[in-house]
Amino acid sequence: MPEAEFRAVEGNLDAAGRRFAIVVARFNAFITERLLQSACDGLLRTGAAKKDIDIVRVPGAFEVPLAARTLALTGKYDAIICLGCLLRGDTAHYDVIVNEVTRGIGQSAQETGVPHAFGVLTCENLEQAIDRAGLKMGNKGFEAALAAVEMVALGRAIRLPASGFRKAGVGRRTSDGSRDAAGEKQIPRVARNDKSKKKTKRRK
Repeated sequence: MPEAEFRAVEGNLDAAGRRFAIVVARFNAFITERLLQSACDGLLRTGAAKKDIDIVRVPGAFEVPLAARTLALTGKYDAIICLGCLLRGDTAHYDVIVNEVTRGIGQSAQETGVPHAFGVLTCENLEQAIDRAGLKMGNKGFEAALAAVEMVALGRAIRLPASGFRKAGVGRRTSDGSRDAAGEKQIPRVARNDKSKKKTKRRK
């Protein structure tokens, strides 16, 4: 990979001290249980403790977004991992469910501010699902776990930027609404003892 021209903020794969919830659908359990095992493996391999991983089971993929949102709103978890498996059938039911599940998980993440990792398989047939649950195409549960860990770290990196990161951008606002390009707190004008204040008094 060529060296990046600009500095980038990225999350690392360190799950130590973080709490995760995994929402997994029971429907198509032959596939979803494989996704669940790999998701747990991914969290443990990146440093998460077993006591910091909670598993919530729901009837099917359609119920995943609501459970994920409820968990996110508790404020107890750093990220939610959503797992399920949808196989195309002979009716339009598949397309309706896929759209609702995708929209629901994305909306939950955006409105709660808690990272949601998408590990819901949307496959044409069982063979494709098996390939994505630990055979030819890896395991999407493991990938979802790594994505969750990285997004948690990325969120912290954005909220707590490294020294000098804000130099090329806009500073943060202070309590009185003033803006400091270096990200440092400015002294409100009313508290300053400078010449500009004295000049203002003389004019009055």
